Amino acid sequence: MSDLWVPGASGPLDDLVARIQLSIDEFTQRTGAQAVVQVELRDGTTAPLRSLSPEPGFGFMTLCPHGSDGTDEQWIVPIGAVARIALRRAEARESFGFGR
Repeated sequence: MSDLWVPGASGPLDDLVARIQLSIDEFTQRTGAQAVVQVELRDGTTAPLRSLSPEPGFGFMTLCPHGSDGTDEQWIVPIGAVARIALRRAEARESFGFGR
């Protein structure tokens, strides 16, 4: 499989995002703790996510990370830029998690 990304070739983003959110919900229920959702992009950038959205579509999605300085951010990225989404239990000292 090539790393070449073609707009719109990745399938219905609404369904993908809904399935990711379902996985997060199942993880939270199974562990009994709030989930920290960490995204890693292909360029090596990583960030804990506050939320994600299938908008604007056409092969792009919106990631809303917790800003390092406490500010809200939105990253509109091609779906092919996402290398990994990791879920883990939030530690008691962490003041952020994933919301819808």
